[in-house]
Amino acid sequence: MTSPLRDMDDEARATISDLLASARHAALAVIDPEDGLPNVSRIAFARTPEGAPMTLISDLSGHAEALKNAADAALLVGEPGAKGDPLTHPRLSLRVKATFHRHGSPTHAALAKHYVQQAPKVKLYIGFGDFSIVTFEVRDGFLNGGFGKAYPVTAEDVAKL
Repeated sequence: MTSPLRDMDDEARATISDLLASARHAALAVIDPEDGLPNVSRIAFARTPEGAPMTLISDLSGHAEALKNAADAALLVGEPGAKGDPLTHPRLSLRVKATFHRHGSPTHAALAKHYVQQAPKVKLYIGFGDFSIVTFEVRDGFLNGGFGKAYPVTAEDVAKL
């Protein structure tokens, strides 16, 4: 049987770039440390100066505890359009590894400044002591670019954007 996956091409790279550039939120999948079951949360979405995904997470959230317990997670970026079948709209699934950047860490101030440039409203709470910036190292993923447009995604594919 022939694989339904396509080789990465310029159209797919452009779709990935558009999805990452326009995303203001994403779905985050983690493993609950209490029972080992998966859990999904909607999170704010931004990008580091280098283009890696990042978010702002409160210690009060369940997904913060899950990521501290196991840094491996998944992100889903892309929303259905206002019209048409939701499954025909592009979306990007990424398998990632989370890193916490706490207040006072060497990386926090620069990431916070960059985050506020992308989402000025976070200025209201980015300084709260229970919030950390979390960056995500992309391991690999999968682009569903719409009907009949499926691509495996490597970390290098995302890093080039």
